Amino acid sequence: MPQILDKRRRAALLRARLSEAMARAGSNQTALARAVGVDRSTVSQLLKDEGARLPNAHLVGACAQAAGVSSDWLLGLSERPESAADLLATSTTLTRAPRALVDETIFRWHQEAEGYKIRHVPTTLPDILKTRAVLEWEYGPHLGRTAEQAINASADRLDWLRVSRSDFEIAVPLHELDSFAAGEGYYRGVPQPVRLEQLDRMIALVEGLYPRLRVYLFDARRLFSAPVTVMGPRMAVLYVGQSYLAFRDTERVTAFTAHFDHLVKEAAVSSRALPQYLHRLRGTVAQG
Repeated sequence: MPQILDKRRRAALLRARLSEAMARAGSNQTALARAVGVDRSTVSQLLKDEGARLPNAHLVGACAQAAGVSSDWLLGLSERPESAADLLATSTTLTRAPRALVDETIFRWHQEAEGYKIRHVPTTLPDILKTRAVLEWEYGPHLGRTAEQAINASADRLDWLRVSRSDFEIAVPLHELDSFAAGEGYYRGVPQPVRLEQLDRMIALVEGLYPRLRVYLFDARRLFSAPVTVMGPRMAVLYVGQSYLAFRDTERVTAFTAHFDHLVKEAAVSSRALPQYLHRLRGTVAQG
């Protein structure tokens, strides 16, 4: 049975748990206020008020829904943060995935997570950072005429990223960029001029969009990750080839978030150091 708390302790617990839920979701006061439909000052007061006063039930419920947790957990009435929807609804779905990862399904999920941090481990280089020439080389043989749709979609996603209120973090295996620069493995056959153009584009984008876009390189010899996207507290999507495996329950989304954050923490190349690393790679390609 949950311990009975006095009003002051319950109010302090609500502030602590709401702050925890926001941090776990990669959210902030502005995003929460927007999702709840109140002024930012209301959220700020809720988080900073040191008194024993509790907000009304409607505000607690709205904050819980926006943060992806239960009202009971915020108020200390439960030790399970999952919402009732998480516990009762089907938490895992399988959705068909096309060859190009810039399809409408994944983009719609990104839009639903507007205001939250999006964490992404791509299958190859991030599609939104690729040049037209690389997209044509990669998707042309598989998609035929629809490769043009993938190329246009990639440009649309990049335009969305420029104006979105979401931060975007991408973790890429170190060997992926090295293989691309060398034109080896998966990237065998990519012409040198195309590789140079691609590296120039990546340098421009990671410098120009920082800190909204942060790209990290992790050493796959030490850490492994399947292709995955975590969209705030709402969903984690695992790419398994012909399908997306989408998880919506809090426990699994939190686990995928922790996995991604560990990739960032243990990154061999940080987002700040990435432009310099890309410049060095470009130098090796130009000399080759």
